[in-house]
Amino acid sequence: TTSSESNPGENQTISDGFILVGFSYLHELQILLFLVLLVLYLVILIGNLLVILLIKLNSSLHTPMYFFLVNLSFLGICFTTSIFPQLLVHLLVKDKTISLAGCAAQMYVMTIMGLTECCLLAAMAHDRYVAICHPLHYTTIMSGRACAQLMGASWFIGISVEVAQTTWIFSLPFCGSNQIHHFFCDIPPVLKMACADTSKNEIMVLTVTVVFILGPFLLIILSYIRIISTIIKLPSAEGRRKAFSTCSSHLMVVTLFYGVALITYLGLRSSSNPDSDQVIVLINITVAPLSNPIIYTLRNKEVKGAFRKTVEKI
Repeated sequence: TTSSESNPGENQTISDGFILVGFSYLHELQILLFLVLLVLYLVILIGNLLVILLIKLNSSLHTPMYFFLVNLSFLGICFTTSIFPQLLVHLLVKDKTISLAGCAAQMYVMTIMGLTECCLLAAMAHDRYVAICHPLHYTTIMSGRACAQLMGASWFIGISVEVAQTTWIFSLPFCGSNQIHHFFCDIPPVLKMACADTSKNEIMVLTVTVVFILGPFLLIILSYIRIISTIIKLPSAEGRRKAFSTCSSHLMVVTLFYGVALITYLGLRSSSNPDSDQVIVLINITVAPLSNPIIYTLRNKEVKGAFRKTVEKI
């Protein structure tokens, strides 16, 4: 939808920033929401930091899969930190203003981390594909250099695409009411504030979604089609069980990441209530960073074993 014309008297250019209305409608319940989100944020930080420390401190976990997991946990920390601290502050204060520079910075970090994670999940799927389909050549194919290149490519795509997209969005003029009915500077609500034709920006957003978000998802599906077909051909049931267990954690993470994103998209499409939309988005941005460390610690024997060894050393 292109930006509509401003109402008379509301065509002044916005230069001081936006007001993130967010969860203001909750009134006194904002304190309760603050406490819940604070606990969730601390759990996300501690869980992901614990995963990073365990992998760094245990040489037995210095393998390609855990190299990617360290980066996944780092992305989760950065993504939630780009949103939660500002949201927590706004739940406590009446002044819910965010400067244009602050809004742009939040969008830069959030979108870069989100897109990089999509690419990283595809790189992790490739790692599992090589481990199961080409086990004899695994160490050669997934060398330290190859892992660094896959990680570097993920970061390069995330940074280059989202820096270009966010810079283009904030080159638009903003005018009219400076109130955003959202709790952070997400792309759709910010585009609605522009008093210019945003159709080209919306085409870019759609292109990024199809190419750089659904594209990695397609690569993940293709990888798992090959993985499953290889596992089925294994002669023993124990061999099939072990092969599947090596990729079950990643498969659960991918299912949650894209599944929740799809549910969020469908929920936002069917909802006509902006307040409900915010709750749906809040759940979406919380699930992946919260679930990743839980899945990789509770379902992974190597990580649990490394945790026991670390505790014993301490």
